[in-house]
Amino acid sequence: VTEDLVRLALYQPDIPQNAGSLMRLGACLGVGIDVIEPCGFLLTDRNFRRAGMDYLKSADIRRHASWTRFREGFSAGGRLVLLTTRGAMAYADFAFQASDTLLVGRESAGVPDEVHAAADARLVIPLRPGLRSLNVAQAAAMVLGEALRQTGLFPQAA
Repeated sequence: VTEDLVRLALYQPDIPQNAGSLMRLGACLGVGIDVIEPCGFLLTDRNFRRAGMDYLKSADIRRHASWTRFREGFSAGGRLVLLTTRGAMAYADFAFQASDTLLVGRESAGVPDEVHAAADARLVIPLRPGLRSLNVAQAAAMVLGEALRQTGLFPQAA
């Protein structure tokens, strides 16, 4: 995975099964994963390994000790695109770029205001009235699929 390809960033994930599933998704689609710590589990957790299966060794995973460390290493040319229930635009209406990093928050609390404010775009998945949110792994997979479709970065079948 190179720097000019869409990446997926997990902000302090707290459910190992979701993180493992997203890392497996990244491995299968050739999308790099940034894990912004601290996590709510150990990256050696059995549930994490089970969800990621043997795909974790094929994933491009970069761990960042904190939000500050992640921001220090963030590519100057890339945009940070936050998936949030407080989003200003539906994800399908957004024009993705190959250098975008999609950011998802903690399952239990989303992201703090500082992280929300740092995003270049805040996207929402429109839901039926009265329903709050999707599972973070499902939401990330939907939006990542759209980003890859728009940018032409889906892997080619062999």
